[in-house]
Amino acid sequence: MAVQNGKPASGRKRQPSLAQLRAFAAVAEHLHFRDAAAAIGMSQPALSGAVSALEETLGVTLVERTTRKVLLSPAGERIAVRAKAVLDEVGALMEDAEAVRAPFTGALRLGVIPTVAPYLLPTVLRLVHEKYPHLDLQVHEEQTSSLVEGLAAGRLDLLLLAVPLGVPGVTELPLFDEDFVLVTPLDHWLGGREGIPREALRELNLLLLDEGHCLRDQALDICREAGRGDDVGVTTTAAGLSTLVQLVAGGLGCTLLPRTALRVETARSTQLLTGGFAEPAPSRRVALAMRTGAARGTEYEELAVALRAALKPLPVRVLTAD
Repeated sequence: MAVQNGKPASGRKRQPSLAQLRAFAAVAEHLHFRDAAAAIGMSQPALSGAVSALEETLGVTLVERTTRKVLLSPAGERIAVRAKAVLDEVGALMEDAEAVRAPFTGALRLGVIPTVAPYLLPTVLRLVHEKYPHLDLQVHEEQTSSLVEGLAAGRLDLLLLAVPLGVPGVTELPLFDEDFVLVTPLDHWLGGREGIPREALRELNLLLLDEGHCLRDQALDICREAGRGDDVGVTTTAAGLSTLVQLVAGGLGCTLLPRTALRVETARSTQLLTGGFAEPAPSRRVALAMRTGAARGTEYEELAVALRAALKPLPVRVLTAD
């Protein structure tokens, strides 16, 4: 290759190898060549040579060697942070590749909405523990908009939430439909009734979750379908279903709960009654959602099949794969 002014004519720069970065990261961590070499299973001369080669490649001094100890130069301090980040990313890449080679192994980052997590996670976690013991399930509870952003950015792998999302590039794997139930104070005229017409929602003092929760939007849609205008007039809201139900128990109004939440949330108070709507009752659909064309798409589809079977004991209408 032609050389100009001591550099390759092409202008291409040499790049450090992973072995060099690994050697330097070990030295930066232990500040001792012998300990660093032992930590990564490399001979001390080989480790010292790798660090020297990295310095030559980068054109900076990374390590100040003295007879008593090893110090990082200012450049070394900065490069050490970068080297660790690169090695962490390479490790994550290897984990992902391993997961593809061996289904249901490695990390799976599952995003779940707050109005699903407390009621379905026991079933999901039990299924994963029993059927997929080598899967490292990592759960993130967030609102729908944050989950969808995380899925698109690659921060999350799979979502468990209410659908439809109507988001391009996202494939939904429906799991079940569940009805909404009216929760009222003890003295409410609709408390304990069955066959409640949707039109009854027109005049109720309805308590809802804060803005940003998809369950709030679903409840408002149900009210509009019942003939209630866009100005629902909600004056009291809550950040979670538990608080919402306690507000109902205190006589501040009524609310709508999905059936999967009913047993957990109403068990905390003796001051509540529930009522069922006339058919067809207002309902929501819950599904898994993944990036369209995801590398682990076949795994997620298999997980959806297993989840449908596991969810059958719950008060829901489990859907087929179609």
